[in-house]
Amino acid sequence: MIANQRSIQSSFDPFAQYQLDRRYYDEMFDGRNIARPAYQRLYQQLLQLPADELARRQQAADLTFLHQGITFTVYGNDAGTERIFPYDLLPRIITANEWHTIERGLAQRILALNLFLHDIYHEGRILAEGIVPHELIYSCHHYRREMRNVTVARNVYVSIVGTDLVRLPNGRFAVLEDNLRVPSGVSYMLANRRVMKRVFPGLFGGYGVRSIDHYGQALLSTLRALAPRRSEDPTVVLLTPGVYNSAYFEHTFLARQMGIELVEGRDLIVHDAVVYMRTTAGLRRVDVIYRRIDDDFLDPLIFRPDSILGLPGLFNAYRQGNVVMANAIGTGVADDKAIYAYVPAIIRYYLGEDAILDNVETYLLDDEAQRRYVLENLEKLVVKAVGESGGYGMLIGPHSTAAERERFKGQILANPRNYIAQPTLDLSRAPCFIDGQVEARHVDLRPYVLCRGNTPDDVTIVPGGLTRVALRRGSLVVNSSQGGGSKDTWVLEE
Repeated sequence: MIANQRSIQSSFDPFAQYQLDRRYYDEMFDGRNIARPAYQRLYQQLLQLPADELARRQQAADLTFLHQGITFTVYGNDAGTERIFPYDLLPRIITANEWHTIERGLAQRILALNLFLHDIYHEGRILAEGIVPHELIYSCHHYRREMRNVTVARNVYVSIVGTDLVRLPNGRFAVLEDNLRVPSGVSYMLANRRVMKRVFPGLFGGYGVRSIDHYGQALLSTLRALAPRRSEDPTVVLLTPGVYNSAYFEHTFLARQMGIELVEGRDLIVHDAVVYMRTTAGLRRVDVIYRRIDDDFLDPLIFRPDSILGLPGLFNAYRQGNVVMANAIGTGVADDKAIYAYVPAIIRYYLGEDAILDNVETYLLDDEAQRRYVLENLEKLVVKAVGESGGYGMLIGPHSTAAERERFKGQILANPRNYIAQPTLDLSRAPCFIDGQVEARHVDLRPYVLCRGNTPDDVTIVPGGLTRVALRRGSLVVNSSQGGGSKDTWVLEE
């Protein structure tokens, strides 16, 4: 339990049940059980609040989410798919120095990955030199042969990134995975900040927190910068699969933030390899599509013929350079969890630098020796399907049953390329308000990166991100679809 540092005595101690565990880095408390400097003001404020005040503010936050319709969808849930996004009242705080390292590391990573994607779809130098194996690329589900030698605007394949970071017991941040196809969650980052300003206005105002309010305009500026040169006032639209998609709230939220049209495939038409949007005033040419639809569903003439979500002829217009899509088709090859293991080598190859942010040790199961080790140690490891997200397709060894491990063993042997394994990570823990007390829960961090070119000056990272929380005691799974939630992330001024 925490040594009480309260400056004003009260009969209520919100930290009475707070347990420190030396296996994990604690975001709020140091090794002496003293609140870290960045957390001191928050800690003292919590000690001074009346017993029911935190509960009242949590209720106010939940009602705000309810009234604004801030929801997510859980597929396959018989009790009803729409849920209010779980929000934890207490912010996660990151110092200016910590953020500087994160910012540099993320910019380095996206620049290298864009160079990698251009290379594998053109010259293939990194493959010819054996830095990344040919077979790993060509066996990737998200590798698109249709993109070979297709010119992409400004050579930017990935302009919008959500990178998952974890803090390890040594206090350093490491990259857990890159989300490069249609990364989601940024609307919850922005909504969390709005709610925080409402429920803790005094604390927030006095803390010197860097703003994230400009994200919508930064995203729009990035998309406009990718538009074809012919257009001085490009038309940008957000392409959504529709109201039944799990992230539809985010699609509508971001379209409003940017002041652009939210469209479905049926709202668009292709004529003479040019994309147009249907409007009440007639057809309007579209220059940039921020697409929230996976590659497979974009164009039934090229990819899945049964798709009704996309637009026939879209790929031809794209290939001819008459419309830009963000992110580019075929970017998923670079967020394959097996390719992830090679990212430090990719950074060295293209930039001549060591990675600023570490990777997590990763076992590739199409390698016989690594596969044998993993199969003998499933109870200690985390196994992931290379193309899944949202916490699906995973085995967390220490929390698994013998039957689950046996089932995963069969799946691995049947298709070893489809899986990777990693050590069970000791994710850092942060204070969360749960059932009337402050308790420690595991967290990760998803910052959002915008890229419009091939230099560090072309990269924009809003100071913060979505801190995701494993709300269940002892759980390491932070995904909302698996019982997780989120909290506001404060990056402090210098």
